Amino acid sequence: MTQGNPWVRSASGSDVQDRPEMSGEDWREWLPGASPEPVAAAEPVEPATGPTAPQPHVPMPEEALPVRRSHAAASLWVVGAHGGAGESTLAELDGSWRAADHAWPELPTGAVAPCVVVARTSVRGLLAARAALTQWAASGAGASVQLLGLVLVADAPGKLPPPIRDLAKVVGGGAPRVWDVPWVEPWRLGDPVTERVPRPVSKLVSQLRSLAATATAAADPSHNEEKS
Repeated sequence: MTQGNPWVRSASGSDVQDRPEMSGEDWREWLPGASPEPVAAAEPVEPATGPTAPQPHVPMPEEALPVRRSHAAASLWVVGAHGGAGESTLAELDGSWRAADHAWPELPTGAVAPCVVVARTSVRGLLAARAALTQWAASGAGASVQLLGLVLVADAPGKLPPPIRDLAKVVGGGAPRVWDVPWVEPWRLGDPVTERVPRPVSKLVSQLRSLAATATAAADPSHNEEKS
């Protein structure tokens, strides 16, 4: 007994070549219960709203993150300002990103390390973020670091209380850019990579990819020679 092909919508026996719809990108329409997924457009990167380089006459904070030598490769370094900041969770959103283990990465001479600082929206987290940004502004993060911005991850569901929201605004003023990540319940269960992530998260990933690629290309002498 000949069994029909389960991947063909109709068991009419006609050859696949007789179905022009099955060629090219439309083949997914013939899978049971499947349809082509739209390709997400790259998110435009917003211009910097804060300092993009260390500033003169900024004193080093008393509590500073270590600067740690590394030869690891990463398109983006995620620097947790404190324990439980969400450093590992954020780094897992892209396979080429790396958690910096609560330290500034120091790469071989001439190499650039695109970095983003991540902190929770608790008072403790925001104060730790302020210390990390102050350290960077005081040129204490090392020569390799190119700071892209600050990611503030919600420490609880719901809106921030006004005092914490005001503190977050003040702290964020010391970073080139600030991204706000809402409470994501699957992350609490240890499942950072989900099929559907909130819009702010997908926007964050797209913008960080673009910013990191631009930072790396700008620091590459061969890239600059080709451009000229």
